Amino acid sequence: MSLVKMAMEVQQRGRSTMEGEKDSIIWKHSRDGSLSVNKLYIKEVNEYPGGKLGPWKQIWRNKVPTKLKCFSCAQAQSIEEMLLGRFLVGLGIGVNTVLVPIYISEIAPTNYRGSLGTLCQIGTCIGIIASLYLAISSENDPHWWRTMLYIASVPGFILALGMQFSVESPRWLCKAGRLDEAKKVINNLWGSSEVDKAIKEFESVLKNDGGDLNSSWLELLEEPHSRVATIGGALFVLQQLAGINGVLYFSSLTFKDVGISSSALASLYVGLTNFAGALCALYLMDKQGRQRLLIGSYAGMALSMFLIVYAISFPMDSEISNNLSILGTILYIFTFAVGAGPVTGLIIPELSSSRTRGKIMAFSFSIHWVFNFLVGLFFLELVQKFGVAPVYGSFGAVSLLAAAFAYFFIVETKGRSLEEIEMALNPKFQGKRNSE
Repeated sequence: MSLVKMAMEVQQRGRSTMEGEKDSIIWKHSRDGSLSVNKLYIKEVNEYPGGKLGPWKQIWRNKVPTKLKCFSCAQAQSIEEMLLGRFLVGLGIGVNTVLVPIYISEIAPTNYRGSLGTLCQIGTCIGIIASLYLAISSENDPHWWRTMLYIASVPGFILALGMQFSVESPRWLCKAGRLDEAKKVINNLWGSSEVDKAIKEFESVLKNDGGDLNSSWLELLEEPHSRVATIGGALFVLQQLAGINGVLYFSSLTFKDVGISSSALASLYVGLTNFAGALCALYLMDKQGRQRLLIGSYAGMALSMFLIVYAISFPMDSEISNNLSILGTILYIFTFAVGAGPVTGLIIPELSSSRTRGKIMAFSFSIHWVFNFLVGLFFLELVQKFGVAPVYGSFGAVSLLAAAFAYFFIVETKGRSLEEIEMALNPKFQGKRNSE
């Protein structure tokens, strides 16, 4: 709703609300498109050695400009200025959606890597809930969106300041030849007992697979990198075609059927459900494992979609039908947040080799944003043409397919260091072990 009011204020006065909503979709996808394009920039991020910047400095360098662009969006006086601002913000977010999972996976202790990776999802949920709470005022104040964008500038500056007290990735430090610094970071984060073992694993990987300075995008076509890139892209394709964004777009209408007329309030309930699911993922990630959470998550999403289809398709009291639809929507979002949401972005850097981790993440997240764009663009048209039940039924079918994919193709990474995973998947290490 805030996006509609942006459109109405900066250029769309006198046009219909539906036209404003269409413009708001274009604005959203101008950001999404920039997110996708910007993944190609990540090769600069992950080519670590020598004068290149590591992930910590890249995150810090990217935050302040991104939030300055939020500030400029708040002052926009035309749709062109807003589109440019959102595109630039999308560039900054695009870098961080790749950098943050890489950074967390490389500094987190092995036994807590899953839980710490889930904190990224929890932070996102908190940000969404805060923005949705603030958006409630926008329904009565057509200019409130500017205030929201000013507020959105603040967290970036706080994070940029907080990053001054963070550490660089010990794996990057080892690649850069700064072993003493790497040992110090490992000692502080993982404990003194892990120092020698970790350094030995880092050096073994670098010796046998090389660093990423000379890595090429064409290596993604070679084993084992092609397998991980395919898994990463497939996971994001299935995640988006399972309908999460379509359900989120349609949820406010579902809530209206049971008397919740405020779209901002309905979205707030959705955000709180997402947050509750992320908290469960935080607890379960390093206990149950990534593969099990993915399978259970997609199975729950499929069941939720079929429950909504049943409520819509079969004759029953309208109140019961509406309540079942709400229940299905809540369960879908909750089960998504437990597994399909956080695990997908977490497991890709875990499966990727040190040599191509940045490129595989860039490729996978580009696929994510392309399909995010397509689902958002065509969802309403598909609903209008075929109806809600067939579309939601297809989401359920894709969810079942995703559960099967996770069962047959996902390798469990719980309790294993990144180097252990890489050595298990890379034929070079397996050949060396056999020769020994």
